[in-house]
Amino acid sequence: MMRIIYCTTLFSVALFAPLQAASVFAGGNETVYSKPVTQSHPQQVFFGDTHAHSNNSPDSFSFGNLSQSPDLVYRYALGETMDAHNGMKTRIGRPLDFLVLSDHAEYIGMFARIVDEDPMVTATELGGRWAKFYQAGDFANLAADFVASLSAEVPPRVPNEVRADIWADVARMGDYYNRPGVFTAFNSYEWTSMPEGNNLHRVVIFKDDHDKVSQVVPFSALDSDDPEDLWSYLADYEDKTGGEVMSIAHNGNLSNGVMFASETLSGDPLDADYARRRMRWEPLYEVTQVKGDGEAHAWLSPDDPYADYETWDKTNVARTVDKKPEMLQFEYARSALQWGLTHEQSTGFNPFQFGFIGGTDIHTGFVDPDEANFFGKFPDSEPSDERTSNRMAGALWPNWRLAASGYAAIWAQENTRESLFAAMKRRETYATTGSRMTVRFFGGWDYKAGDESRSDMTDIGYNRGVPMGGVLGEARSGTSPRFMVAATRDPEGANLEKLQVVKGWLDAQGQRREKVFDIEVSPRPAPELEVLMTIEGRPAYSNEYGSPQLAKVWEDPEFDARLPAVYYVRVIEIPIPRWSTHDAAYFGVELDPQIPKSTRERAYTSPIWYTPAD
Repeated sequence: MMRIIYCTTLFSVALFAPLQAASVFAGGNETVYSKPVTQSHPQQVFFGDTHAHSNNSPDSFSFGNLSQSPDLVYRYALGETMDAHNGMKTRIGRPLDFLVLSDHAEYIGMFARIVDEDPMVTATELGGRWAKFYQAGDFANLAADFVASLSAEVPPRVPNEVRADIWADVARMGDYYNRPGVFTAFNSYEWTSMPEGNNLHRVVIFKDDHDKVSQVVPFSALDSDDPEDLWSYLADYEDKTGGEVMSIAHNGNLSNGVMFASETLSGDPLDADYARRRMRWEPLYEVTQVKGDGEAHAWLSPDDPYADYETWDKTNVARTVDKKPEMLQFEYARSALQWGLTHEQSTGFNPFQFGFIGGTDIHTGFVDPDEANFFGKFPDSEPSDERTSNRMAGALWPNWRLAASGYAAIWAQENTRESLFAAMKRRETYATTGSRMTVRFFGGWDYKAGDESRSDMTDIGYNRGVPMGGVLGEARSGTSPRFMVAATRDPEGANLEKLQVVKGWLDAQGQRREKVFDIEVSPRPAPELEVLMTIEGRPAYSNEYGSPQLAKVWEDPEFDARLPAVYYVRVIEIPIPRWSTHDAAYFGVELDPQIPKSTRERAYTSPIWYTPAD
């Protein structure tokens, strides 16, 4: 009997002792062994495209994209091999983590429904006319009629029930491909405003699923070309559904000075109400894409040798009015950030307190900004022996001007709509021109040299300061802000050459100022690009130059606590062959001397702001 009791006692101790120990450590007063349990800050960066088009976009369809439906665009982004319009096979180099399929709201899905002979569409006046052009194979008049409809003084309208049915299909498709934790598909569209031919386009992104999104129809430029009316629509959507939504502007470089103008579209000066609304609904700006880079311009920043990157600065988006130099200051993100400080001094609010992301604006559906795998903007921009000499859609811009760009990078807790959307709202994002480099940027007052090299660098960054997109707290007497920056190369990309902090501020007279600081430079700078040929005949480069990682804690040596300032990081890679050089090698063609042969991929982080206490 005693033996049985002894064995039972041992069993009891073995069974219940671990539970007792666990209960001790489960209390709120003990240190948790599993560090991630206590961390709420983002540990992962996700790469995707926040601006892509399928043949649901009427311009995409009318310019030749008859095949890449929303379904196929999602499948391409996930890694499936597709047939390009030029007959080639294509596959994305690395699948995306998320995609914003943003087809134009103006007549969205009409052409695709005409192909399917949908009676709901063909029975309308506009759909019936376009169906006749399509059935006759008359794509020239189909495209011309579409453009004429958009630009008409009173554009023809599609019945609301037709628009609602098409939009419901778009949302259902987004929900179908949304796979929490694996791949995020956002329900979205593009608002394509072009007052007087000037670009004011916005991508509208909903956090929500079909049930909420389908309660509205897209607000298009046919409803209004004024961004303030778009913001009212976004507010109404949230009030009606309880959902969340934002808009992201792009291509200020094609706005002829309207994107960041000092007055509203109706001509009123920007006031506090305007600033509050723009801050609320547009937390991000698309700073790079195929139609040119929007970070800086050489005319505005003559001391910056990297400011002239994939520059489009000849006309507005409609190509109707030539660019004038005085327009440029209201078109580029760097100068807009400085103008934001000026507006904040006068109104108390900063209308241009936005973070940075990139997108492709691809209209073929092949969403890959890799220089060696670039399939252009429209079908006639796909690889061919004529691509470096022909024009988009036959008569638009020269195809060689296209930039193979870019990515949106988001620091988030997980790959879900909720987590990514929240990160975009707090501006914890950065843009790259096509590289998947990893970049961290923190600002504070207590960072120390060496913190950037510690294994707990991320914890230090969040615990002692704010991440990219944040606002510094009040300055301490006699101190300057310190910034902790760390960048690691794309594991399949080029080495890094420079870490730079770009500072904008207002001087004592209220004048806008800027300066670019090289805070860390690789000890192995790259010479001018020497294009090497692999055994497959493709251009290549060598990572014997540059560094795989650059990191630094940097203190602003010119800080004045009385003056408002804004800081962001730019990371510069070593030179690599541009897509045009890949074309020349593959097709055996000579490049026109004006066509760039190399490029330096780069990243732009969302800024960190400092505002004086008074």
